[in-house]
Amino acid sequence: MPQPEFLSKPLDKMTADEWESLCDSCGLCCQIRVQDVDTGDIALSNVSCRYLCLQSHRCTDYANRQKNVPDCIKVTPQNVHELSWLPHTCGYRVAARGEALPRWHPLVCGDRERVHKSGPSMKGSLISEDDADFE
Repeated sequence: MPQPEFLSKPLDKMTADEWESLCDSCGLCCQIRVQDVDTGDIALSNVSCRYLCLQSHRCTDYANRQKNVPDCIKVTPQNVHELSWLPHTCGYRVAARGEALPRWHPLVCGDRERVHKSGPSMKGSLISEDDADFE
C-alpha cells in the first residue's frame, strides 16, 4: 500500500501537522491505566479519559489536553522511543521504528473509520471517566 511521502523524512524533520497525522484514533493511549501499588504492574482499564469522544475517538479539547489532564503525555519525536505504554501498532511508534503504516491506518487507506473495523481500536469497548464508578 502506498505510504505518505513524509515518512521518508527523519522524525525531527516532519512538520507538526505531519507528525500529528500519524495518530490513527484507536483510543488505546487514552485508556486509563491502573498501577498496582505493591508490584508496580500496570493494567489497562475499560475507562477512557473524559476528553476522549467515544464516537470519533478524538480528543474533545486537544489543544488544552495537558492543561485539562496534567498527566496527559504529549507524544513527540523526542520522547516516542521512551513511551513503552504506547501500543506497538501506534502510528507514532511505527513511524519511529521506520516501518510502513498498516493498511488500516487512515493515511494509507483514506478512511478514518477503518481502524475501528480492522485495526486495534477500542471503539465500543470503553466508557468515559465521567461514567465510571471508582469506589
